[in-house]
Amino acid sequence: MATVQRILDVKGAEVVTCGPDDTVLDSARRMNEHGIGGVVVVDDGSVVGVFTERDVLRRVVAARRDPETTRLREVMSTPVITCALGTQIDECRAIVTARRVRHLPVVKDGALCGLITSGDILAHQLREQQEAIDYLNSWVHEGR
Repeated sequence: MATVQRILDVKGAEVVTCGPDDTVLDSARRMNEHGIGGVVVVDDGSVVGVFTERDVLRRVVAARRDPETTRLREVMSTPVITCALGTQIDECRAIVTARRVRHLPVVKDGALCGLITSGDILAHQLREQQEAIDYLNSWVHEGR
C-alpha cells in the first residue's frame, strides 16, 4: 500500500510557510507568487496552523477585517491535522474527505517535512489507475 512518502517522492518536499505574526496581505501575496491555495503557519519550527484561500474569504473578507493589519494567528485554521511519511494514502483520502480539509502538513519528529493536498492524493490515485490499465492492456495484448 502506498504512503505519503511516495507522493512526496513525486512532487517534492518544498512547503511555503509563513509565521503567525505575518499579515493576511503578506501571506496572500506569497500564495499568489507561488500559485498555491494555502500556506502552513510555522512558529519556532512547529506547525501551528494552516491559512488558505477559504480562510481569506470566510475569516477576513466576510468578517470585514483589514488584510493589511490582520495577523495569521487571528484567522488561521487550527488545530492542524497532520500526517506522517508512513501514513497510507487511503487514510489521507479518508481524512481530507471526513474533515473537509485540502491541506495535510507532513510531520517527522515534530518538524514539517512536506505537504500533501487533496489534489496530490487525486493525482496519485489517477497515476495508479493508469498504471493498472496499462498493465492489463499489455497483458491482454501479449496474451493473444
